[in-house]
Amino acid sequence: MAPLGSLRSRGRALAALAAALTAAFNPFPPARATPTHLPRTGFETSHGARWTSEAEETAFLAAFTRAPGAGTPVRVDRIGTTAQGRPLRLVSLGTPALRHPADGRRTDSVLLVCSQHGDEPAGREACLTTVRDLAYARDPATRNLLAHTGVLVVPTANPDGRAAGTRGNSDGTDINRDHVALTTPEARAIASVLRDHRPDTVYDLHEYTPKAPYYTKDLLSLWPRNLNTAAPVHREAAALSEEFVAPAARAAGFSTGVYGIWTDPVTGSPVKQVAGDGQERILRNTAGIKGSVGLLVETRVGPLTAAEKADPARNNRRRVTSQRAALKGLFDFLVQHRGRIAAATAAARTAGLADRGPVYLGGADNEPPTADRILTRPPRAYRLDPARFARAEAVLAAHGVHWRRDPDGGATVPLRQPLRALVPLLLDPRADHPVVAGTPVDGRDDG
Repeated sequence: MAPLGSLRSRGRALAALAAALTAAFNPFPPARATPTHLPRTGFETSHGARWTSEAEETAFLAAFTRAPGAGTPVRVDRIGTTAQGRPLRLVSLGTPALRHPADGRRTDSVLLVCSQHGDEPAGREACLTTVRDLAYARDPATRNLLAHTGVLVVPTANPDGRAAGTRGNSDGTDINRDHVALTTPEARAIASVLRDHRPDTVYDLHEYTPKAPYYTKDLLSLWPRNLNTAAPVHREAAALSEEFVAPAARAAGFSTGVYGIWTDPVTGSPVKQVAGDGQERILRNTAGIKGSVGLLVETRVGPLTAAEKADPARNNRRRVTSQRAALKGLFDFLVQHRGRIAAATAAARTAGLADRGPVYLGGADNEPPTADRILTRPPRAYRLDPARFARAEAVLAAHGVHWRRDPDGGATVPLRQPLRALVPLLLDPRADHPVVAGTPVDGRDDG
C-alpha cells in the first residue's frame, strides 16, 4: 500500500490537473472574440448569425495541418463518402489517436460524434471549436490530457442532412437508428471508427425541441439503457451524465435533466417517458453494447427569452455555449475517471470471451424485459448458409464481428468473442432488427 502522504500528494496533483483542465475548457462567453491569429469557424465570424458551411469547415480543419502554431498534431482522414459525394471526416488529436489502429496497443480515447441529425447544428459548432482549442492549447493540463488520451471527432456525421437542413440523410434515413444494420454510409463510417479505434468513451451531440411545461431544460443527457451494456460501463456512463456533464452545465448557468423524461415543473417528478429506450440501433446503446461508455447529450433548440426571440444569433450562441459547457464536463470525466473508464471497458470487452449469461432482445434499464425477450441460454453460435452470409458479411466485418468460414461457403458466427452481446441482435430471428436470420447452433431452446 502506498504511504498516506504519497496518496494525498497524488490526490492533490490530480485535483490540480482537473482544476486546470476545467479552466481550459470554460465555455467562451458569446461576447469574447477568438484571437484573430487562430482559425475561426463561419459561426464565429458571423457571431452566431449563421452556421459554418461545408467549405468553411474544410478550410478550418485544413488550417491545423498547415499551421506551425498548433501545439498538438492534428490529422484529418476521410472515413467515408455520402450518397451525394460529401466527405465524412475523422479528426484525430493527441498522441494515442495518432497511432495506427493496427499496432495493437491499448489506448485511452474518446470519440465525439457531432450532428448525426442534419437539422441539429449546435453540437457540430461546439465540436469544431473544441478541436481548435485542443490543437492550440499550451497549458500543461490539456497537453497532459492529449499525451494520454486520444481525441477522435466526427465533426459532421450527416453532411447531406446538414446541407439540406433535414434530420435524416439524403435518403431520409435517420442515421441514429442505423447503427446495427449499417445501411447508410454515415453509419458505416462511424462503425469503422468504433471497430478500428475502440474508443473508451463515445459522446453523441444532438439538439431537441422543448415541450412546455414538462420538457424545457437547457441540456438533457442519457446513458445506454440497453440491458446488454456491461454493468461497469453502465455505471461509468451514468456517472458521466450525472456527476460531470450535468454539474458542468449547471455551473455555466444552464438547467439540466434526463433525456426522454417529462417532469412536473413544480415537483420535479416524472410525468411521462417519451424517448430514451434501449433500442440497440441508437448510437449510445450500440456503444454500450460494444463496451464503450456512451452518452447522448441534447441541447434545447427553441429561444428561451424575449431577447433570443428577437435575435436568433443570440439563441444560436446559447445553444453552442451549452454544448461547450457539457463538453467541459466530459473532459473533466476523462481526467478524473481515467483508470475507472479503462477498467470498465476492458472488463466489458473480455467478458464475451467467457460466453456466459443471458442476452436481451428487449427491455431497458428502466423497463424490465418480458420473458420472451431474454435469451437465457443463448446458442453457442449462429450458422449462416451461403446466401445469408453473402448478405451479412459486410455488416459483420464493419462491426468487427468474427466468424469461421464453412466448407459450403457459408459461415458460423460464435458468441465467444468480444462482441458477444451484439451477435444475437444481428442474427437471431427473434431480434428486433436482425441483419439476417441465422440458425442457432446446438439446438438449444432458449425461449
